[in-house]
Amino acid sequence: MKDAACRIVVMGVSGSGKSCVGALLAQHLGVTFIDGDDYHSPASVDKMANGIPLNDEDRRAWLETLAKIIEEYRLQGDSLVLACSALKRRYRDLLRRGDPDLAFLFLAGTRDQLRQRLAAREEHFFRGDAMLDSQLRDLEAPGEGEAVTSDIDDTPDIIVKRFLMWLSERRCP
Repeated sequence: MKDAACRIVVMGVSGSGKSCVGALLAQHLGVTFIDGDDYHSPASVDKMANGIPLNDEDRRAWLETLAKIIEEYRLQGDSLVLACSALKRRYRDLLRRGDPDLAFLFLAGTRDQLRQRLAAREEHFFRGDAMLDSQLRDLEAPGEGEAVTSDIDDTPDIIVKRFLMWLSERRCP
């Protein structure tokens, strides 16, 4: 995919399947996958592990780090799939500093769907209804043309297949 390099963010609230879909998408494309959660500061991970939602200030340095990673891949002409909540429009704008042509795949689901998925997780620092509710309050769903939106009711394979079709038609032939 070097000739038609793309940087892609798989976004959504916790429990939407960003890591699963992102890894599968990267595998299909034969490109690097990065889970943005791996770049949270220890202090942010501690907050979330204790059920304390992150605020804009907590997320700023994390998002700046992710934007630099995206920029490094862009400057090298390499493709990348990154899982990142990217909840607010200004967060996505900050990530676009790394690549103005950044593509977004938004995984949308209901609170009940997300809560059920989060309850099934055993080893993840994101815990509690208050944290989910905080993310849902913060979520500014991308508008038409800003992202491809997929419902989490669909299987990861179907989501990836549809996004790959979109990429081939519009972004990365």
